[in-house]
Amino acid sequence: MLITGGARRVGAAIARCLHDAGANVCVHYRSSTAQAVALVAELNARRARSACCRAADLLDSGAPEALVAAVLDEFGGLDVLVNNASSFYATPVGRITCADWDDLVGTNLKAPLFLAQAATPALRARRGLILNIVDIHGLRPLRDHPVYSVAKAGLAMLTRSLARELGPQIRVNGIAPGPVLWPQNGLDEHLQREIVDKTALKRQGTPADVARTALFLARDAPYITGQIIAVDGGRSI
Repeated sequence: MLITGGARRVGAAIARCLHDAGANVCVHYRSSTAQAVALVAELNARRARSACCRAADLLDSGAPEALVAAVLDEFGGLDVLVNNASSFYATPVGRITCADWDDLVGTNLKAPLFLAQAATPALRARRGLILNIVDIHGLRPLRDHPVYSVAKAGLAMLTRSLARELGPQIRVNGIAPGPVLWPQNGLDEHLQREIVDKTALKRQGTPADVARTALFLARDAPYITGQIIAVDGGRSI
């Protein structure tokens, strides 16, 4: 398995969950070196030579091919690609820059496309899975985040398009998390409560909820493709 942005937060939860189920894991990171090294050491302590990490800036044109080649060199094959890495920040209309567009669309849409393309031959050989971490805001725009919302909406369509293009050998699915983690730069407690109150279950989820859904799609769903599962406590309804 190759997981982008796998060193921390939801990515690390997915890496641990699928590793516990028997997957060998390559953890991609951009700048979270200490967290990636620590996670790989933790996984290898559980099962020797079952995890590695690779640094890459996904906006570099050569990164997708290099990452896939590293996985094949390390493990000899690839069954699952998890496109999890994501930039996230506000871009209010009137203050959007070309750099904002290039970064948000690049990490959330362009990189998953070119990673999927680079991984296609290896995934075809294993009848594998591409799993895209989308967002409920790819369906319902988030105020002050139009570029991010557009990028995630594009990733949702990419998920369905690739499922059609790459079947029958490769399945392509997505997960759209709701309130499972708050932004790294914090969020007002009143707003947190307001968001949770808008869920049907009236509680916050956890990264483990997303990870268990990823495991289901990877291991227990051979007849599911082109679908995006909302793991949001019912907020999207």
